[in-house]
Amino acid sequence: MVFILDEEETVIDHNLAASIALGYDSNNVPKAFLYEIVAESSIPIFEKSFKDITQASPFDAQFKKLDGSLMDVSVDMKVMNTNGKSYVVVVSRDITEQKKMELDFLRFSNVIQHTINPIQITDAGGRMVYVNPAFETASGYTKEELIGNNPKILRSGKHSKEFWAQVWSKILSGKVWVGQVENLRKDGLPFHTELVISPIVDAEGSVLGFLGAHRDITEQKSLEQQLVRSQKMESIGTLAAGLAHEVGNPLTAISSLVQVIERTLQDDFAKEKLGLINNQVVRITKIIRNLVDFSRPSANIAKETEVNKVIQDAYNIVQYGKRVKNIEFVLDLAEELPKIHSVPDQLTQVFINLLINAIDSLDGKPGKIVLRSFERDNAVRVEVRDNGKGIPEDDREKIFEPFFTTKEVGRGTGLGLWVSYGIIRTFGGDVSVESAVGKGTKFTITFPLSGG
Repeated sequence: MVFILDEEETVIDHNLAASIALGYDSNNVPKAFLYEIVAESSIPIFEKSFKDITQASPFDAQFKKLDGSLMDVSVDMKVMNTNGKSYVVVVSRDITEQKKMELDFLRFSNVIQHTINPIQITDAGGRMVYVNPAFETASGYTKEELIGNNPKILRSGKHSKEFWAQVWSKILSGKVWVGQVENLRKDGLPFHTELVISPIVDAEGSVLGFLGAHRDITEQKSLEQQLVRSQKMESIGTLAAGLAHEVGNPLTAISSLVQVIERTLQDDFAKEKLGLINNQVVRITKIIRNLVDFSRPSANIAKETEVNKVIQDAYNIVQYGKRVKNIEFVLDLAEELPKIHSVPDQLTQVFINLLINAIDSLDGKPGKIVLRSFERDNAVRVEVRDNGKGIPEDDREKIFEPFFTTKEVGRGTGLGLWVSYGIIRTFGGDVSVESAVGKGTKFTITFPLSGG
């Protein structure tokens, strides 16, 4: 659009494009004062440019169309001298669509920047070119650490090469992929997300990059695992009650008969073998007792309990064993911890089980076991940490299952952690484990405080 103005800033001529763009018929833009077609908000910038046109730079403004709507324009003004007269040539270009695109981009970028969902954008080769603050928070990495890197730095190894090959095959074809992935934070902790990967394509359909939108479901996964574990324990507890009754009675009879036969025999060899039988019966009876204790409601009364005192009691019981002479115990117990609602004797058994496991993990070698109590996030927490042999990753999900043990045959029943977990859950608590082979293990018990 081209307008020619006289010294009074009146439109004296214009081209056909100006008529069409402003909604007038043919070449019928009124030869009127310029400000009749300039939006009120743009008048100040026009006035400023007219004061010194020779120094004026191109600027953005708005024109009023015949129907009253506004048009975004880019304006450039120049002076033209003809026959001793000066005229102003106003060259303008419709940038309404460009402005709409800029506004859409601004809205889009603000939504992505401030959403609570982690967002990442990569180029066609998979290198990250943008991450929002939520992605930094979820991954534990800073933007500077992520930009330019491939998202595989977050991979947990839980998904196969075939899995990722299928993902790439789909998104490179221009299709959207939706699924769940498990990644690793910078600190090594897993974080689960529901991921949508959308290809970014140009007008010709070529893939320029990818937008990955995550929804953090780590807490949801944790709750699902707890629910499955609780349901499994409930089912096993019901089975245990019946099993204990059916097996307990025959065992009592076997034990009684063994003792009667022992008294009547003179053969030392036979007595020795009967003693072995009786020892195994006692072992099975102990397992049955643990099953019964777990499967039936506790007859003990829960009361306000000082966690530190329970920890100290458990430590006093295990510290004098033969296997602990080369072990350094460190008690880091916070003062004035809030009391928790529990049965002290049962809680003592929990800590004894954890301490015995820590001692076993050291295999008689010199080492350290740390017991730490503290309050955080409206909960009392207790950590039992050792620097023993650690637990293989494949075993970590099984350690709270009944009869699962990594110890040698005869050294453990596989019920200690199972029963301990049941006791902790009874009092509304939870237990988690972190471990690395060759470096050690840390159990963290959490007791939420009432009113939290």
